[in-house]
Amino acid sequence: MFGDLNRAEIIGNITNDIQVRYTGSGTAVGVATNRSYKNPASDEWQDETTFHNVVVWAKQAEMLAERARKGTRVFISGRMQTRSWDDQDGKKNYKTEIVASEIILLDRYEKGPSGDSGSASGSIADTKVAEEGGSSKSKSNKSDKVIDPDDLPF
Repeated sequence: MFGDLNRAEIIGNITNDIQVRYTGSGTAVGVATNRSYKNPASDEWQDETTFHNVVVWAKQAEMLAERARKGTRVFISGRMQTRSWDDQDGKKNYKTEIVASEIILLDRYEKGPSGDSGSASGSIADTKVAEEGGSSKSKSNKSDKVIDPDDLPF
């Protein structure tokens, strides 16, 4: 018998500037992903954008706010969660979101003289932090480092 699996993985662009909030609800980040498909009626390629709500916790949220901004390309892995609440009129509302456990920046991170992070496609920075725990842990026990695409063997 197989156990349950609750995992979502997306690659997309951050859709809003990141604001770290020091509350129990984490930091919300919007990420957009695109899908291309061929319209059978017109035989033309169409693009469809989906907006995902992502929740990032603790130290991971601080690191993301420091290194990324609107437009930054990211890989996000985490679990799906649906929250519900009653509004002032007593209407039940639902929101499905990804609770991030791993975030990898797919744009180069460079801290400029003004403190802003710049981005250029190619390099990968791993910013994995334990979910909700706040302790930093990297996949390979090495410190975070930027990999130049010219150094890759393929």
